[in-house]
Amino acid sequence: MKKTILLLSSAFLISMNVSAQTGTPAVKVFSNFNYDMSTEEGENPFKAFEVKRSYLGYSYKIDDRFSTKITFDVGSNSGGSAYTAFLKIASLKWKTSDKLTLNLGMVGTKNFKFMEKAWGRRYIEKSAQDKYKWASSADVGVTADYKVSDNISIDAQVLNGEGYKKTQSANGLFRGGLGLTYMVSNNLKLRLHQDISPRATYTDSTESQTITTAAIAYSGDNYVVGAEKSLMQNSGNVLDAEEQDLMSIYGSYKLNDDYTFFARYDDCEKTDKAGSYTIYGIERKMAKGVTVALNMQSWTDSAEGSEAENTLFLNFEYKF
Repeated sequence: MKKTILLLSSAFLISMNVSAQTGTPAVKVFSNFNYDMSTEEGENPFKAFEVKRSYLGYSYKIDDRFSTKITFDVGSNSGGSAYTAFLKIASLKWKTSDKLTLNLGMVGTKNFKFMEKAWGRRYIEKSAQDKYKWASSADVGVTADYKVSDNISIDAQVLNGEGYKKTQSANGLFRGGLGLTYMVSNNLKLRLHQDISPRATYTDSTESQTITTAAIAYSGDNYVVGAEKSLMQNSGNVLDAEEQDLMSIYGSYKLNDDYTFFARYDDCEKTDKAGSYTIYGIERKMAKGVTVALNMQSWTDSAEGSEAENTLFLNFEYKF
């Protein structure tokens, strides 16, 4: 694995050196120090330095209609010291007209991109649907974006449905999605999206799984607030399975050019992981491409009598 990562890094650096004049390389790293505040008296609290994820990317504009992008995701997915490299993005972007754009290959999905952009702190924590594994951030397939007017756009996607870390299942089922984004004003945006995962077998007890999402984001002169609400029906393609809910509310207040307060609250009603998650802290822009955030993260299981698990984090993002 070390040899694989070294090879990827070497190839990436060579491509940067050879083609930097015609394309755009990009590197982004997420790291943190965390300290468990929930240990009982007499126990040693868990503490660790971590480098959770690194993205190595390169984009190239072929002409006015076509461009391409490739991104490797190198991360510690098991929480240990072993790192795994995945091909996350390998897409061809085709601007067919001023209104319609297609993306083909290993592409970024549309499920939670709206919230991820509004939340804006992926280096601290994933957006809600990504965090609780309701959808993947990338997959093999095709996406389409169509600009209806200056303030209305629609998008659609047809994907393998397995995400970028797994191969397509033997069933060969496609996962689809359709979304609408409405820019009410320069400050207020609304989003509706439905994700559909078809059933593998047609019986009286199976049905397509659907995830319906509504989101809102508002930005003022020095603050951002937003919310996303998702409802999963026929979970796991089981007809009339118990509905699962996911809500995320977030906001930030910019004190000045350097410091920003932020907070977020998630409420997850999921069969295998139900509870509430909160995060609050302060972020500082240290330099162009360097950001640090001191924050407290807390998870409380929905079971009666559960106590909050509190962890203090110092997160870093550095990119170029």
